[in-house]
Amino acid sequence: MKSINVFCIAAVSTIAALGYSSSAQAISFKITNGAPGLNGETNQGAFSEFAKLKETTTIDFNSGKVPTTGFAKYSFENTSGTSSVRADQWAPAGSTGKQNGSNYLAVFNGDAATIKLDKTLNYFGIDWGAVSQNNTFSFYQSGTTGKDKLVKSFTTADILNNAALFKASWQNGEGNGYVHFYSDSSADNFDKIVVSQSSTNGGGFESDNHSFHQGTGKFDFDGNLKPKSVPEPGIVLGLLATGGMFLRKRNQNLSQN
Repeated sequence: MKSINVFCIAAVSTIAALGYSSSAQAISFKITNGAPGLNGETNQGAFSEFAKLKETTTIDFNSGKVPTTGFAKYSFENTSGTSSVRADQWAPAGSTGKQNGSNYLAVFNGDAATIKLDKTLNYFGIDWGAVSQNNTFSFYQSGTTGKDKLVKSFTTADILNNAALFKASWQNGEGNGYVHFYSDSSADNFDKIVVSQSSTNGGGFESDNHSFHQGTGKFDFDGNLKPKSVPEPGIVLGLLATGGMFLRKRNQNLSQN
C-alpha cells in the first residue's frame, strides 16, 4: 500500500523519549512506540510513523501469508517447519500497548525470512514484539554485480544494549517496540533484508507491519517526521482577497492609461 501524504503532527508526539540513534553504525536505528494503522487501527499492531510518507510501502500480513510477488518478495528458510504467518497472543502489540488481533510474521528455531526488494531502500521499519534473544536483522546490497554485500547486521543484544530508553509497551513479560532502520549515506542503502532466529533452543522472531521506503542516499529521520506547513483557511482566503484587490486596481490603472 502506498501513500503520497506526509504524516500528521500527531506522529511526532509518538517519538517522545523512546528514540535511540546508533550513529556510529553503518545503518542507524531508533525505537519508538510506533503509530496507529493507516485508518486509525489500534488492534493490528504498531505501524511506522512514516507509513504515509511518499514512496513507502507497508506489508501488514493481514492476508494470512507472505507476499511472493510484487515490490517485496518474501521467502522462508524454514527447516523447522514452524515459521509462518499466524495470529496468537505473541503478536507484536499496538502503539498504545493494545493486543494485536491480526496476523503477523513468526520465524523460529534457526529459520530465516528473506525479503528481496525491487527497488533500493534507505529505510525499513518493523513492529518487533515478544522480543527474544538471537533475533537478527541483516541488510544487504546487491548493486550492479548482483552479488549480495552485507551492509550491516543487528542482533537483539546490539539493539537492546544500546537502547537505554527502550521503554515501549511490554507484553507477556517481553519487550515490544517499533524499530526504524535507516541509511546515513548511499553506502548504507540496501535491497535485501533477512530476519532470522539463530537459536534452536526456543524463542522466536515475531514481527508485524513492515514498512519500506524507496530511496537512495541518506534518510532524514527527523526531517521526514515534520509535517509540511499548510496555511490556515482564513489566511488563504485573506491572501486571495488581497490579491484580487490589487488585480482590480491594476486593471483600473491600465484602463485609465
